[in-house]
Amino acid sequence: MSLATIQLPRTVGVPAGEQPPAAHRRWLFALVAVLLLAQMAIAMTTTALEQSPTVDEPVYVGAAAVYLEERSLRYNPEHPPLGKLIMATGLVFADLHLAPWFRGDQTELGRHVLYESGNDPGHLLLLARLPMIVLTLLFGLVVFLFARDLTGPTGGLVALALYAFSPDLIAHGSLATLDVPAAGFVLTSAWLLWRARDDVVYLPFAGLALGAALATKMNTLAVVPLLLFLVFRTHRLRGVAITSLIAAAVVWASYLAVDPLASLPGPYLDGLRLQFGFENRVWGGYLFGEHYEGSRWYYLPAALLVKTPLGALVLWFAGILAVAKLGAAPYVLAPAVVLLVAAMTGNRDLGVRYAIFVPMFLAVAAAAVVAARRRWAVVAVAVAAASSLAAFPYYLPYSNEAFGGSARTHLHLHDSNVDWGQDLGRLADRLKRYPSERTWLVYKGAGVPEYYGIRAADPRGVPPEQVRGLLVVSDTAIAKADDRLKALIATSTPVDSVGHSITIFRRS
Repeated sequence: MSLATIQLPRTVGVPAGEQPPAAHRRWLFALVAVLLLAQMAIAMTTTALEQSPTVDEPVYVGAAAVYLEERSLRYNPEHPPLGKLIMATGLVFADLHLAPWFRGDQTELGRHVLYESGNDPGHLLLLARLPMIVLTLLFGLVVFLFARDLTGPTGGLVALALYAFSPDLIAHGSLATLDVPAAGFVLTSAWLLWRARDDVVYLPFAGLALGAALATKMNTLAVVPLLLFLVFRTHRLRGVAITSLIAAAVVWASYLAVDPLASLPGPYLDGLRLQFGFENRVWGGYLFGEHYEGSRWYYLPAALLVKTPLGALVLWFAGILAVAKLGAAPYVLAPAVVLLVAAMTGNRDLGVRYAIFVPMFLAVAAAAVVAARRRWAVVAVAVAAASSLAAFPYYLPYSNEAFGGSARTHLHLHDSNVDWGQDLGRLADRLKRYPSERTWLVYKGAGVPEYYGIRAADPRGVPPEQVRGLLVVSDTAIAKADDRLKALIATSTPVDSVGHSITIFRRS
């Protein structure tokens, strides 16, 4: 079924002036939607091909490999299996090697699978990333349909454009991680519940999507009471029971797909306890040039302000006001608010990926602006698109022009906002310009420098006077530098930058 032939249910949210397009124009809406998704696919695939492993990816890829080879849940138990099972759909096409004697922890497992087992790490990582790219594109289709249900086809295209040009969604949608899948399944459940108000046939599918979210990442538990309340409003206790049972069945099925002998709720509760343990740890944060211990409640809103295109920010704020008039705020705004509040109370100030649901839901909300300000909305989308296109192919360190653009993101944020280990391969290529100089490296990431041909020593392990030549430092390491590294950097001269995430200094 094509985009052009999908029929919408009647909803009170569609304004009278926004009627379905005439038959001879429907192909145009479908074509624009396809083009928007195509450019996003190109951007994500390019990113997936060029980037080395980020910090979390080897853990998930290693766990997925164990799922396939050993049918065991022993690795990465803090997250349910579904996201890693989706990655495994790509890994089945690899000639996967995994030593049966390996018994290290999950970090060591990731390194072993990618770099020590005879696998091609680039090929293996790409195979794990491709299913996530496909899933991210499908969630873009959900954004389009959700917004079209609310505002008509033009609003659907505006929402899809914001989604497809979101640097954060492109960056994290191209990685073998769990943030985008979990958020996308929540969005899908909210959209299906919106449709289920008028047609109960959508209710079981909403339960499936909610179950998929819960089977992907634990943080989605925060939104369950809200979504079940929305079910109760229109379908009472029977609807709540149906939705809950289907969601629970999906979670259980995800564990059984790995280990047929798994018995819930044991593995799920074990993972939940691990997550609470992580929240009890003290994590370091970095915001607007200040490194601090612990967390700050306003970190995520501030990080989103830095890393969202200005045109999108304008439409987000306008959409928040406009969507309430359509009666859709409980389905569009409330889930995002609940998840954001839950994330803001967490202890890990490590990146906007913890709030990746915001650009998804607020893209839908922004579509409501079209009803009153169509030309103005199109201009804002164009501004956002231009900023995103200018970031190609360095989407992970993106920041908007008000904060100096991607080259200055490291001055405001750290970790997965800018430098998550993704540029090790690019660094190897750049160092070929300096063939005769000794290299010293402080790298924050999961890649193995030697695999990429980088021969470097850690400058923190020798007296400062011995550090001569190129001093290469990940920007996250700069943000968190101790006094010894700070002194080395202060007596060095910056000469180059790689991917807006690694700085090359010369020290003589």
